[in-house]
Amino acid sequence: MINNQFPRVSLIISTYNWPKALEKSIQSVFQQSVLPNEIIIADDGSGISTHQLIDRLKVTSSIPIIHVWHTDEGFRLSAIRNKAIAIAKFEYIIQIDGDIIMDSRFIADHLRLSQSGAFLCGSRVILSKKLSTELLHQVKTIIPNKLKFPLGSVLNSLRIPLLTKIMADRYKRNSPKALRGCNMSFWKQDLIEINGYNESIQGWGSEDAELAIRLMNKGIKKRFLKFGGIAYHIFHKENSKANLPQNEKILEQSIQEKTTWATNGIVNPL
Repeated sequence: MINNQFPRVSLIISTYNWPKALEKSIQSVFQQSVLPNEIIIADDGSGISTHQLIDRLKVTSSIPIIHVWHTDEGFRLSAIRNKAIAIAKFEYIIQIDGDIIMDSRFIADHLRLSQSGAFLCGSRVILSKKLSTELLHQVKTIIPNKLKFPLGSVLNSLRIPLLTKIMADRYKRNSPKALRGCNMSFWKQDLIEINGYNESIQGWGSEDAELAIRLMNKGIKKRFLKFGGIAYHIFHKENSKANLPQNEKILEQSIQEKTTWATNGIVNPL
């Protein structure tokens, strides 16, 4: 279904050198009950295989697919997301990673809970290595049987629209760091007014929490998308956390100084 009732949406999917997972993620976009108005692939320096996949998908997709790429100079997720945010054509941005498979109501759930002066964050279901391997070898993307999930994952996989509305302003409202960058949505203008992601944060960790802190310091309310916006995370090895201590220092500085503007962001990156 084309999105006529809700805000117009730019869906940003970040990726790096995993075209098989990215293809599954994009297949789940095509299965959405409410389609985005554009798909922006925020590519942190992938090689030719990812380029070829995106070129192939562009030919068959009814949704415009825009490929934003920069050279591979290490983990620079903040920078590539900023490039994607800057070119997004539409007023609402939904953000996932290229190893996320979305429930068919994922975009609809984000849009139903969207409101002025707020951003949304959701959780994820972490698939086991075995289930992930099975999913990656499917011709069509079919979510594994939930009965095979561990208990914690089963709870994160439940979609209960009534509880979603009840929990939105109650669940983890006093935990500003409790969020996942692979399941978030914002008004583009709110991101522009804080200058997007802090590109001084490089390597894995803290970029999403630091962005959220600045939004909240600006007066933008955090809402949690619980029992909705279900996202399935394909298993992979953890990224290096070598830069995490430095990234956490930047995060704590933003908390202590009540920072709202990233000096090294969309505008005037260092």
